[in-house]
Amino acid sequence: MTTVMLVHGAWHQPTTWAKLETELHALGHATRTPALPSAGEHPTSGMHDDAATLAAELATLSGPVVLLGHSYGGIPITEAAAGAGNVDRLIYLAAYMPDKEQSMYTLHGIPDPEDTDGLFPLVDEPRTALYGDLPDAEAEQAVSRLVNQTVRSFAEKVDAAAWRNIPSSYIITEQDKAIPPALQEQMAAQAAEIRRLPGGHSPFLSQPRRLAALIDEIVRSASTPMPGSTA
Repeated sequence: MTTVMLVHGAWHQPTTWAKLETELHALGHATRTPALPSAGEHPTSGMHDDAATLAAELATLSGPVVLLGHSYGGIPITEAAAGAGNVDRLIYLAAYMPDKEQSMYTLHGIPDPEDTDGLFPLVDEPRTALYGDLPDAEAEQAVSRLVNQTVRSFAEKVDAAAWRNIPSSYIITEQDKAIPPALQEQMAAQAAEIRRLPGGHSPFLSQPRRLAALIDEIVRSASTPMPGSTA
């Protein structure tokens, strides 16, 4: 059985995956949802700590594992999977897909911060940016569950890019208000294949069944298209 490890994005916690986990379990997949230490009530950890947490979790699994990162989660999965022998595929869901020596700052073309201590401000208008296609009540509940995120997590650069050696899929969310689709397209060009979903930044909440079916299709696909191909 394939284990799908779901890695949450910035300001989030593993509970955000509950609806998608239910759908993936129904399709016969096991799941893991590790908590990144860079997000929480009083976090101080950086991206390398997040990657180490994921690497430790991967070491407890015999495989095969499909490692999925959402949004910021794409950065630590890129580093963590580089030293793992049981990851069959990487999935970037509306996620940052850095190369070696890149960070979230790098990918946005923003200068590195002089001070990496402290917390990174929450994205402007999170209800619209993160949950624009959710009903008001559900979106408000999701916003209420957001936690703090460290500057270090966004500033630290990855030491290795696992997607250069492990087949990868990029799922572009076509009406995303958090990570512009144009930036997603640019990063997705590095992936072995590109998939697309209509809708906003958090399809695991707005369309979990459709997303689970797409993940299932990717997991079960035996072929590995050449970089830059689309589906």
